[in-house]
Amino acid sequence: MVGDVGGWFAQVPVDPVDEDASRARATVTRMSSTLGRLTRFVRDLVAPQSRSRPADSKRPASLKGTTGTPARAGAASASDVVAYPGDANQLPDTRYAPKPDGRPDPGEIVWTWVPYEEDHTQGKDRPVLVIGRDDEGLVALALTSKDHDRDEQQERRAGREWVDIGTGAWDRKGRPSEVRVNRLIRVDPEAVRREGSVLPRDRYDLVIAGARASVRR
Repeated sequence: MVGDVGGWFAQVPVDPVDEDASRARATVTRMSSTLGRLTRFVRDLVAPQSRSRPADSKRPASLKGTTGTPARAGAASASDVVAYPGDANQLPDTRYAPKPDGRPDPGEIVWTWVPYEEDHTQGKDRPVLVIGRDDEGLVALALTSKDHDRDEQQERRAGREWVDIGTGAWDRKGRPSEVRVNRLIRVDPEAVRREGSVLPRDRYDLVIAGARASVRR
């Protein structure tokens, strides 16, 4: 190193180790600054996209499909979602008319997606008994394998009425089933997943009698 001392130039020795350390610190400083700018650029680029995708925890009200394997609700596209029109408020023509034609008819038990009574935007796949049609499609009654004879009074207080229909091919485990007779569920015929079986006429008549009695009340 050369310096000016009192008008004279003097050569002052410099430790090469100190000079190398200074250069290294300068390099690290430049790298840190560059990395910081790059991080801010990537964050600004990604953040707007993240904010534009809010999570959606709702299940679709119903899904168009075909008879066969139940469809997964999460796999539906926006064009497949059909808004649930609401429960029916009167009994349709309930004439017993099952036919082995692959289409759901009154007297047949089929599987479909059923909206919850308290929130029509959510629900689950379950068996239903088709009892007729209206302008919105099929009208059906939900089945359950739970024994509500044990809590009949509690169920009535909650506004749910059930009729026993025994066992049948609709339940693979052979469990006795009950039909809720005071909620008329609308079903899109194209949303039926698969057919279960035909309910015998005598048991179908018992269900319809229970549904008529609940409507009169």
